[in-house]
Amino acid sequence: MAAYGALVSLMNIIDRLENHPSPPISIHKQQVESLTQNVTFLQEFLDAYISPVVDDHEADPLERRIADAVYAAEDVIESQIVLQIHNRSTIRGKISSFIKLFRARCKCATNDRNAAEDFYHDLQQVIEEMNLIKNEAMEIATAADQLQRKVSSSTHAGSTSTVKEIMMVGFDEVLLEVLDKLTGGQRSRQIIPIMGMGGIGKTTLARHVFEHALVKQHFDTCAWTTISQTYNVRETLREVLFQASGDPDCDLSENQLGQKSQISEDELGIKLYRYLWGRRYLIIMDDIWSVEAWDKIRSSFPDCNDGSRIIITTRMSNLTSQLRESYGVGMKFLDEASSWDLFTKTVFGGECFPHELEDIGKNIVANCKGLPLSIATIGGLLAKSEHTTEYWMRIEQNLNSIVITNNDEFCLKILRLSYTYLPNYLKPCFLYMGVFEEDRRICVSMLKKLWVSEGFLKPVNGKCLETIAKEYLKELVDRNLILVDELGFRGNVKFCKIHDLLRDLCLKEVEKERFYHIIEKTPSVIDNECRRVVFKNARRRIIREVSRSLSHARSIICDEKGKNFAMPHNLRLLRTFKAYDRDISNRFASGSGHFLGDVFQLVNSRHLAVTVHWKSKFPSSINFLWNLYTLIVDTRFTVIVSWDMKRCSNVRRLHDHVIAPIEIWKLHQLRHLEFVGTTQLMLPDPPSETVIMENLQTLKGVMNLYLNEEVVQRIPNVKKLHLTFKPEDMEGLSELKQMERAKCFSYLECLSKLENFYCGIYHGYDDEYLQSISFPHSLKKLNLIVNNVELEEILQKIGCLPLLHKLVLYGGTFQTGKWC
Repeated sequence: MAAYGALVSLMNIIDRLENHPSPPISIHKQQVESLTQNVTFLQEFLDAYISPVVDDHEADPLERRIADAVYAAEDVIESQIVLQIHNRSTIRGKISSFIKLFRARCKCATNDRNAAEDFYHDLQQVIEEMNLIKNEAMEIATAADQLQRKVSSSTHAGSTSTVKEIMMVGFDEVLLEVLDKLTGGQRSRQIIPIMGMGGIGKTTLARHVFEHALVKQHFDTCAWTTISQTYNVRETLREVLFQASGDPDCDLSENQLGQKSQISEDELGIKLYRYLWGRRYLIIMDDIWSVEAWDKIRSSFPDCNDGSRIIITTRMSNLTSQLRESYGVGMKFLDEASSWDLFTKTVFGGECFPHELEDIGKNIVANCKGLPLSIATIGGLLAKSEHTTEYWMRIEQNLNSIVITNNDEFCLKILRLSYTYLPNYLKPCFLYMGVFEEDRRICVSMLKKLWVSEGFLKPVNGKCLETIAKEYLKELVDRNLILVDELGFRGNVKFCKIHDLLRDLCLKEVEKERFYHIIEKTPSVIDNECRRVVFKNARRRIIREVSRSLSHARSIICDEKGKNFAMPHNLRLLRTFKAYDRDISNRFASGSGHFLGDVFQLVNSRHLAVTVHWKSKFPSSINFLWNLYTLIVDTRFTVIVSWDMKRCSNVRRLHDHVIAPIEIWKLHQLRHLEFVGTTQLMLPDPPSETVIMENLQTLKGVMNLYLNEEVVQRIPNVKKLHLTFKPEDMEGLSELKQMERAKCFSYLECLSKLENFYCGIYHGYDDEYLQSISFPHSLKKLNLIVNNVELEEILQKIGCLPLLHKLVLYGGTFQTGKWC
């Protein structure tokens, strides 16, 4: 939902300006109050009154107006920020004499006053537009409340829904597992959740269980009800009682005059309880979305210690932990053999599969990625169509779009339900998954950084944004919308993926809501108001043409060709620039990369991930990046290799380090600073004025950072610290200074939040450094690269770390041959 994400983003900007120690601009107090009230009301309005959109082609008009108004507010505020920062940088960079400085400041003061007046009036116009939208929203809310009071409480959308039958293939073992849970085990009432993503076959499995002869024989009575997202408690109870008892008037009572009337919800629950008492029953509740739906009816199902069972199907994997007396069954994707079996039976039934179509058919099945709904949908389409090689090849080339837009749209409706009923705060995060190409293993740490920089994570008191991003990811995994691809050593999700059909659903919703725009190999017309642009395999000419129309862009995401992205001058409002990816970047290129001086002109930046040119220098203008969260610099392209392999002497390298300006210590918002590749970063001593980088969590690729009391006080909350020491400069220092630097590791224990520590020590001095090392007890991962060091003493210190999960030691010797 673009509107909701925009509202959260605007509120984040306001909060950042209000709480920043040196904000570039200030907003009038009355305007801050008006914006805050409007944003808060509209967020609550979208949560409470905007129903899921049924039309697949257009977004809700009011949501579009809300998004446009919020975008206008962001443009006014951030344009003023950029203007003020550039004014300051111009004065600092161009004035050399006192007179010029005085005149420039006077002129700048006049310009600032005029700019401030224009800023106030421009922002006021936007606030007035938001007031009009707010008034219209209030009218809609009032009308909706009145309509809700008139709606009959007996309306129940779930009970009337029909289920399209899908042939069950490949789930024989799961079926036997469920039957065993139904007929064996404890005699107390048990709940059996069947979990999995939409279209994976949960309802089909439950239907086969419900109709199985063993189940009919084992239970005295059985009932099936569909709960769905819009459940009705009374109708659910009535349906279960009707199916169990067969009485069509189960929810009616007769008065003395013989007139019938509906009994209350509580009376209906009691009636069901009494009917089920003493009977061994099986109740199947299809499509439960929350534990609250079960909590409202659970008291109507007695536990007579006779082996009664309740099966629920759900897309929510975390529901099992919330349900007592539950033993979950997880549905998995079909393997290759089962997928082919389901496909052949769907298309040709019992007939032989034509040999000339077999290879194409197997390609089609492979592209369905084991999802039964996808296989059955495309199989049903092919069963009714001409069986020719040309037609099947056309289907193969357009598989996902055909499945998503099939005539009856059954597949789309099932998958789209998972998105439609997502909480608003999760929708932008899910839609963002379409940024990544098909079958991509997505690095979770990178994904969380991008979510943070985009600004659509809603802050929660007492939690950092990375923690909120982690919780959002877990919730999407629990809803089976994101797949876990690889776990880390601590059980955390390290890499994730998204199924192709869900990714295509993302792209369909993104196009409707104009959430971001994807530029591929062919030229594309792009809206000047576009906020996010993704370049995929785009040629340099296309990138250059499109870049001219990105004056309002806030995010540019590039693939491995991002190093060729020419930085235009109109990207002044850009927040996220990702032109580097550690998983797909090559190590060598000819003359590729960006100049940091150009990149640092993006003073509104929050996330910068770039590959640098071999001539690039680290400019002091980093001080103007007032709101920078993440800086990732890739130096693997700093090796320039001649294409003439005979002239191997034509190989140039940067120095093994680059020195950062002292202004880097003033980046108050910085969370992650990473240097990757052949060149490392050297940090200067902190400035004398007290600047605490309390948000810094990652410091990676840093060379010769000599920790002392002053340094550790500047980075108190760092969690990941990767250091390298090549202390050639020790030789020119006094003996006292050498001793001070050699004891720098004694300050390591002051970093009480440190979880991941990597350190490589080269060219001697290992003993001097490691003798004084003192690890914080918070360490979970430790990686040490040393030379000829006796390890017994340091291993004693490592052995005292209570939370350590992973230890990597490279080099060193055992004097005694023992590790105690």
